Amino acid sequence: MMLIESLLSVDKSSQVPVYLQISNGIINYIRQGTLKPGSALPASRVLAASLNVHRKTVVAAYDELYAQSWVDVIARKGIYIAKNLPDVAPRPIEKAVLKHSLANKTSFNVDDNRINPQRMFVEMPDGNITFTEGFPDTRIAPVDLMVREYRRMAGYHFTHKYLMYGLEQGSENLRNELARFLGETRGLHVTPNDILITKGVQMALYLCAQVLINKNDIVIVGNPGYSGANEVFEQAGARLEFVPVDEHGIDINSVETICKAQKVRMLYVVPHHHQPTTVTLSSERRMRLLELAAKYQFAIIEDDYDFDFHYTSGPILPLASADYYGNVIYVGSFCKTIAPGIRIGFMVAPANFLLQATRLRRLIDRQGEHLLEEAMASLLKNGDISRHLKKANKLYHERRDILCKLLQEQLGDYISFKIPCGGFAIWVKYLHDLDTAVVSEKANELGLSIGAGHDYYYDKTFKHSFVRIGFASLNQKEMHEAVNIWKKAILKCLPKV
Repeated sequence: MMLIESLLSVDKSSQVPVYLQISNGIINYIRQGTLKPGSALPASRVLAASLNVHRKTVVAAYDELYAQSWVDVIARKGIYIAKNLPDVAPRPIEKAVLKHSLANKTSFNVDDNRINPQRMFVEMPDGNITFTEGFPDTRIAPVDLMVREYRRMAGYHFTHKYLMYGLEQGSENLRNELARFLGETRGLHVTPNDILITKGVQMALYLCAQVLINKNDIVIVGNPGYSGANEVFEQAGARLEFVPVDEHGIDINSVETICKAQKVRMLYVVPHHHQPTTVTLSSERRMRLLELAAKYQFAIIEDDYDFDFHYTSGPILPLASADYYGNVIYVGSFCKTIAPGIRIGFMVAPANFLLQATRLRRLIDRQGEHLLEEAMASLLKNGDISRHLKKANKLYHERRDILCKLLQEQLGDYISFKIPCGGFAIWVKYLHDLDTAVVSEKANELGLSIGAGHDYYYDKTFKHSFVRIGFASLNQKEMHEAVNIWKKAILKCLPKV
């Protein structure tokens, strides 16, 4: 066995205290089988001299080993590796890892396909202007108001209770204010008991899928559609059936055809500003969809993620506001109202379903963030959220008009689009057989991050000419710069005549 003095090393510039570097190093060699149970460690003076550290540093390291039961101290004899430790077969010394690092792969079996593959979040290149696919401008988020509420709560004598475990269904104050808010803005006549607070719409969709879907259950979705929902449903075992999406929303005739042929468990719909096409489901189709759900007894997951943003007329009331049979599960979020990083969403559903969803939510995350929920409740009660929405609607309306004008003037020969009635994005079609991926790559090289259209259709290999362009998160100057770069990229990608 090599002398421990020759194996250990310390880095005095490290933020890890030297005595811990020594004790952790010895522990690693015990785990690797290099130091065997019962073997003696060098005297503190000897080890200190070899490592060029103070003797008290080594004593502190040995004390740490003793406190963790790695060593035995025998009076007037010395310090020995604890005899009750398992005798590990030693690794060849040249393969010993001097500093512990996490293994890249487990020694036990993990099914690499258990969780369906999906595109993970990727940071945009530094310095690039970004056409998001439709996010709010986080620069106008009422963060100061949120901080104000946190500070106010810090002075309350009862704030400590919000730091303890609480209701799985979410803050009662928030559910009270949310029930009022949903009644005033969406015509939903609900009570706090009808609401479950979630961490955004994505968690709500996951809860719905896990509670409702069994293997090979039929779920109807639009195509193109929201890939984040499709992935959740398939992960739960669903078999997806696709219906077309036109300027009036999902095709209800196609929905009825599927219902006549097979038992449908669930239908997913984005009624306002469909993801990705931005269209709104017409009133006539909403009525027919509710009739079909009642007739064929399937659930409707109504994802109204940006209901609050309309620019040309008042919004059509949600399906849930006219659901008299208990078919609609309504989900929404404040992630678009304030900012994506503020993870507060909600689910409104009949009591029996909501109970199952609440039980599952408890298994996943126990409860929400009570301080954040209480702060949001205060912002709703004080009218701060309503005032922010009024301000944001005015700003985003202006930005929509500015970008549409720029696109028409600068890119009218290369793209086509319809002005959206609300939301955060424009559904753009490239002309002249322009390749969405090629334009995206060229734009990125020039300093503009723009979507390549990969996630819109279920078949990722399906060739199309569409791209979703967000306008809400860019100011006027940024829009001008973005459109100029986009035009340069398009000109470089035009087919050679």
